Amino acid sequence: MLAKIRVCVRKRPLSNKEINRGEKDMASVTGRQLSIDEPKVRLDMTKFIERHKFVFDEVFDSDATNEDVYRRTAYPLVQYLFEGGKATCFAYGQTGSGKTFTMLDGKQGLYVLAARDIFVKLRSPENSHLSVYIGFYEIYQGQLHDLLNNRKKLHAREDGKSSVVVAGLKEYEIVNVEGLMQVFEYGNNARSTGRTNANADSSRSHAIMQIVLKDRSTKSVEGKLSFIDLAGSERGADRGETDVKTRMEGAEINKSLLALKECIRALDQDKKHTPFRQSKLTQVLKDSFVGDSRTCMVATISPNNSNSEHTLNTLRYADR
Repeated sequence: MLAKIRVCVRKRPLSNKEINRGEKDMASVTGRQLSIDEPKVRLDMTKFIERHKFVFDEVFDSDATNEDVYRRTAYPLVQYLFEGGKATCFAYGQTGSGKTFTMLDGKQGLYVLAARDIFVKLRSPENSHLSVYIGFYEIYQGQLHDLLNNRKKLHAREDGKSSVVVAGLKEYEIVNVEGLMQVFEYGNNARSTGRTNANADSSRSHAIMQIVLKDRSTKSVEGKLSFIDLAGSERGADRGETDVKTRMEGAEINKSLLALKECIRALDQDKKHTPFRQSKLTQVLKDSFVGDSRTCMVATISPNNSNSEHTLNTLRYADR
């Protein structure tokens, strides 16, 4: 039986730039444990290292491939999708920590690998009545935009069965992995990115790609799997934010990430009430938090010492 929620951490390798700057790798992985050596300075100005230890459901070292990560994060969700379940896979982390590469890389992102397995499963006779649809939208400053339909504004509403429907979202039927990749590329070009100090092409929005299984004849939903690339999680001060627009983006991103953490915590502790109305992100993801849903969070971290504070922030966020 799949756990309701699993939290995994992925460490990226040091980049050539970081190696040339003489930065050290301060994140060490042993099994499910991750240790971070944070450089600190005492009051008398002597330097020392403080070691922080975290334990997660899975920890992937810098040599893990996307295929390794996929097998132990999203693949069980694909199997659950075919049992009629609703599943969600998030990537969370600081801008530049490998979040979009893990989730939405055009050749080997988790969604491509999942699609590959979905189409393999669809070939088996017991699934011949199913077809696959894809929707792709972003949440930018609390507004929903359809990335496959000229960034048209969308609205999240609850239907009679109190499940959330994104009204007006265009869904396209796809028949193979190539089709999915084309649709994704088209949508991804419409996504809001902006220059921040942390990354020249930083995701300023949460992108949500949903893969829906529908019955061919009745068009009823038989399963849903969402892949979510969350906006960068670093603080405003680190992004070097000067203009009001970027600061407002940051505030909205932080609000939604905090609300997401609250929901995950409530889910984890089996609380009666899940506070999903606190932000657009959690409202849209309500399906992922209620009933028999499965959620997997992949937190991505940068191993270099100048990013130690961000990395610790990410790990504390993911650590429940």
